[in-house]
Amino acid sequence: MITAMSTYLVLSLITVGALSVMILRIGRILGDCPQTGTAYKAAAVAVATGYAAIGTGGVLLIAAGIAMAPVPHMQALPVALGLAALCLGLGFSNAIATLRGVVNPPEAAPKTPRVPEADAPVNS
Repeated sequence: MITAMSTYLVLSLITVGALSVMILRIGRILGDCPQTGTAYKAAAVAVATGYAAIGTGGVLLIAAGIAMAPVPHMQALPVALGLAALCLGLGFSNAIATLRGVVNPPEAAPKTPRVPEADAPVNS
C-alpha cells in the first residue's frame, strides 16, 4: 500500500505543480500586452494559487479513495492516476478560462431596443 500511495502522490503532485507553473507562464505571456499586462500577471498568481490549492485537495481525496478501494492497491493505481489527470486537466482549462475572464469579462448580449409607447401600434 505504501508503494501505491507514494507513487500516486508523487506523480499527481508533480502534475499539480507543473500545471500551476504553466498557468503562471501563460499569465506572463498574456502580461506582455501593454494595456492589460499587469492585470494578467496579478490574476495569474491568484488563479494559479487557487488551482494549486483545489488540485491538491482533489489529489488527497482520490488518495483516500485508493486506501478504501476493495481491490489491491496497485490495481487501483492506474484508475486513480487517470481520474486525477482528468480532474486536473479539466481544472486547468477552467483556470485558464477564469484567467482570461478576469481581465476581459465577456460582453453582455445586446438588449433589444424597446419600442416607446407613443409609437406602439394601436389594436382596434
